[in-house]
Amino acid sequence: MTHHYEGDDLIIRKIRVGDMENNTYVLECPETHEALLVDGCFEADTILRESEGADIVGIVQTHGHGDHIQALPQLKERLGVPVHAHPAEDYPVPLDIALSDGDTINFGRGHSVQVLHTPGHTQGSVSLVAGKHLISGDTLFPGGPGNTWGNHEWFEQIMESLENKLFVLPDDTKVYPGHGDDTTIGKERPHLKEWKQRGW
Repeated sequence: MTHHYEGDDLIIRKIRVGDMENNTYVLECPETHEALLVDGCFEADTILRESEGADIVGIVQTHGHGDHIQALPQLKERLGVPVHAHPAEDYPVPLDIALSDGDTINFGRGHSVQVLHTPGHTQGSVSLVAGKHLISGDTLFPGGPGNTWGNHEWFEQIMESLENKLFVLPDDTKVYPGHGDDTTIGKERPHLKEWKQRGW
């Protein structure tokens, strides 16, 4: 299997599912193959097939929008692992572990992700940092922030999340968004003022 990223630090599988180009990610320890599955979007069978060989020990949700949770009940039932998510929004399964800003989720041999609470797109949105890798959910995409539907307060929130949580990361941090293609922090940070001025 060709992995989206494979290094001594981490293996990342990027599984594109559904009609909205949703990305489900598998973050895998290269030594033990213990892994976290990020976002149970659509097509549980596809996700499980593309995750073959990874020992998934938890599911982490970046947020609770419908296009990110369709496969979640089936994945939880079939994998029998805990679901981690911020408690500010509703999910179709009970949360096993409620996430807060600054939490750490450990997996594999010395591997972990740091949880950043990044509200704006939703109130319970989180992003995940694993070394030089950032799973940004729907908070950051190539070319701008996630949708805030014209809500000024939410737009201010997502701008604050970008400026104070994500754009403090190193330039070479690779960004893996909830839809579409990857980018880097260094590529997106210079456009923050432009995004603020345009208002979306």
